[in-house]
Amino acid sequence: MSRSEVSAPGEPMAAAPARGLFMVNVIGLGTITHKEIRRVLRIWIQTIVPPAITMTLYFIIFGSLIGSRIGEMDGVPYTTFIAPGLIMMAVIQNSFGNVVSSFFSSKLQQHLEEMLVSPLSVVTIVIGFVIGGVARGLLVAALVTVVAMFFTDLRVERPLVTISVIVLVAMVFSLAGLLNAIFAKNFDDISIIPTFVLAPLTYLGGVFFSISLLTPFWQNVALANPILYMVNAFRYGMLGASDIPLGIAFSIILAAFVLLFGLALALLHRGTGIRS
Repeated sequence: MSRSEVSAPGEPMAAAPARGLFMVNVIGLGTITHKEIRRVLRIWIQTIVPPAITMTLYFIIFGSLIGSRIGEMDGVPYTTFIAPGLIMMAVIQNSFGNVVSSFFSSKLQQHLEEMLVSPLSVVTIVIGFVIGGVARGLLVAALVTVVAMFFTDLRVERPLVTISVIVLVAMVFSLAGLLNAIFAKNFDDISIIPTFVLAPLTYLGGVFFSISLLTPFWQNVALANPILYMVNAFRYGMLGASDIPLGIAFSIILAAFVLLFGLALALLHRGTGIRS
């Protein structure tokens, strides 16, 4: 009998293996998290700098040049109005992109198979990759926020709402990137969703405009876009203004997280896209 199988005095025999399995998953989670964050920081010139440059161009073109002609929107300067949307856009794109590329690479190089046959639970694996996506999303968000300070007087009206929304949204799109990677069979497959689904929904999600400018028909169409709720919840946290009630927005974000998390666990448990 090995030392790890010996229970402490007064401890049931079954508790020792359970405690050992728990520690294996704790160490495994730390290892996956460390690997994912180290990957983001190691290639920072690809993962963090390009989004900041892109958002700077958005602020120059839409904020300074076009915004000066638009004036105010929802009672604030146009540059200030689009700042929360641009930050959220960066979070969505980078949290999604980080997990889809990292998870697909692990699947392609068969690192994922090694994790699945180890004592690690699928919950640990999913959480590890999601933390990596959230880390990259928040790092980029912080850098874009610094950039925004050069173009507008940006203040956070409700810090708790702002932080909770940005973390939840980063988690949602990290899970979405993981699902994309599960079904992807080659590198072309991991670019389809960002190009043909994510980008249109983001641009039409209220980043650059208030849905109050739309006709009633198109307002109803816009309400079917989940990113609209995320952008407006974040804008409410930063500026105190939103086209969508905060409670509804939070409900949509939480529902998306629960749905995607449950789906990711079920697919990994079945080995979908990995064992097939």
